[in-house]
Amino acid sequence: MFVAAVKTLRPHQWVKNLFVAAPLVFSKHLLDSAYVLRTAIAVAAFCALSGAVYAFNDLRDVEADRAHPTKRHRPIASGRLPERFALVLAIGLAVAALAAAAALHWKVAAIGAAYLTVNLAYSLGLKQLAFVDVGLIAAGFLLRVLAGAHAIAVPASRWLLVCTGLLSAFLGLGKRAHELAAASRAGRDAAATRAALAGYRAPAVRATMAVLAIATTAAYVLYTLDDHTVRSFGTRDLMWTAPFCAAGVGRFAWLALASRDDDSPTELMLRDWPFLANLVAWAATVLVIIYGAR
Repeated sequence: MFVAAVKTLRPHQWVKNLFVAAPLVFSKHLLDSAYVLRTAIAVAAFCALSGAVYAFNDLRDVEADRAHPTKRHRPIASGRLPERFALVLAIGLAVAALAAAAALHWKVAAIGAAYLTVNLAYSLGLKQLAFVDVGLIAAGFLLRVLAGAHAIAVPASRWLLVCTGLLSAFLGLGKRAHELAAASRAGRDAAATRAALAGYRAPAVRATMAVLAIATTAAYVLYTLDDHTVRSFGTRDLMWTAPFCAAGVGRFAWLALASRDDDSPTELMLRDWPFLANLVAWAATVLVIIYGAR
């Protein structure tokens, strides 16, 4: 049952919670152990909240999952994880996560509660509304960044928030575009697998993705050139990381729109070596620029 419980919590999806650590990196406190500890607690709290949300979502959709060709194998739908145990697990994780967040600062707990509320609203029905579902996903990423900032008592950069919002909306729409394409290839009704897809049209999604891709890259470039950024890091060299941003956005767009793999593009990118190599190169370059002088 332990393995079934862990699988229900989707630990492979917790990589998204690294956005909680973004303020730590860009506030130049990555080498300060006290700040790192507080950020680690915040990241762990959001991993627990994410797990609680996934468990609740599977409980909510258990009957639909049992009728689905692949989702019926999920631990709760297949009966490997009792529903009552899954409910207790979800509640326990949520309470523990909010308690840990409160130990950091009441604002972190408030943001954690907002994150939980947004995701519960998503699970309870808003995920069926086209574009609203992607908006809620983007809101979740913004709340992660805000929680990370309050955990170490640094102001969240407006550019960091803008880039996060645009990027998360782009990733969310990419996932929807991929689902529409997969349904079209299989000759099935896309809305049968995800209700919100009934409100999406492939040409509109692709066009919106193109706008968001340009906006995300442009926002990042403007961030690297902003006077406050230059003063904060004492260099204009961060602008040289912009090509990595553009390459990453472009590679994800290819995975979402051109790949014929049935897996979600947000999962594909975590095992796509060109995307990962670019991500590592970007991260290494950013760290050298920000911390190299120290």
